[in-house]
Amino acid sequence: MKCMAYRDNTKVVHIGDRVIGGGNPILIQSMTNTRTEDVEGTVAQIKRLEEAGCDIIRCTVPNIEAAKALGEIKKQIHIPLVADIHFDYKMAIAAMENGADKIRINPGNIGSKDRIAAVVSCAKERNIPIRVGVNSGSLEKNLVEKYHGVTAEGLVESAIDKVGIIEDLGYDNMVVSIKSSNVMLCVKAHELLAKQCKYPLHVGITEAGTVYGGNIKSSVGLGIILNEGIGDTIRVSLSGDPVEEIKTAKMILRTLDIRKGGIEVVSCPTCGRTRIDLIGLANQVETMVQKYPLNIKVAVMGCAVNGPGEAKEADIGIAGGDGEGLLIKRGEIIKKVPEDQLLAVLKAELDAWPSND
Repeated sequence: MKCMAYRDNTKVVHIGDRVIGGGNPILIQSMTNTRTEDVEGTVAQIKRLEEAGCDIIRCTVPNIEAAKALGEIKKQIHIPLVADIHFDYKMAIAAMENGADKIRINPGNIGSKDRIAAVVSCAKERNIPIRVGVNSGSLEKNLVEKYHGVTAEGLVESAIDKVGIIEDLGYDNMVVSIKSSNVMLCVKAHELLAKQCKYPLHVGITEAGTVYGGNIKSSVGLGIILNEGIGDTIRVSLSGDPVEEIKTAKMILRTLDIRKGGIEVVSCPTCGRTRIDLIGLANQVETMVQKYPLNIKVAVMGCAVNGPGEAKEADIGIAGGDGEGLLIKRGEIIKKVPEDQLLAVLKAELDAWPSND
């Protein structure tokens, strides 16, 4: 099932100074795991995420202290700030009053229609988009009974119902998300929703797990959904440092040829010929290249015998030997250097690399 035209035809939504929908670039989102009222700690984490390539950040707002902190946080960051709201409609209003660029709510757990109307009224007054979120873990009992369990059809019906509540209140500045930890259920739900929804979709596999397991589940699920032309913002949900979420999201988008830019690191799997700490070196290189806005491929090879040939598709690379290594450009050996200088030599080359290459 292909929905390639879907992403190009979703409603255009402005989140702070960023724009999604209508064929605009897919943006990467993450969520802080600090206490939001800890302004210093939250800002520090957001700045790390900005440096890694995060486009939109979400913070939980469980109390009035957290809501009030949003204003100070916004002064110190450079990306749009989304307030994550559960149950208390007053926190949604307080978050918007303190500068949230978007709010995330589930109208099903906000309470009465009067409370939902109060939230929508505040959003309408400030033209703040509302992300309507539905999660398989909180699917309404009547829909679980109707579909004999948690199903894609039930998730979609719940989402369409919640969107309808906001629309009936005269507001359509919305983003929609439906999430499940079941990868293929999540895929099917997005395929079904794309046929019925005009709004931008925020896509993710919720509660995906640890950095290891969560990366695999997110890559499979997001890979399928995005490749079908569905999704305007994405989040890789991991139990770990949120910076890892950004790294994985960027790799998914680059692998699908959806986003250009940023250095791609390739490395060999090691073998008996390897005489250097290739695993450690590759990890160091991957961390180092994050700050370079270059659209190139860097190879880290463990063998000076086959390394140059295997790295010929890379723009630049290094290959290890026994106490020494090679600097390679497009398969050609440029020079031989001591092993402990490989990283520094590569960095010097990247520092001097033309930015428009």
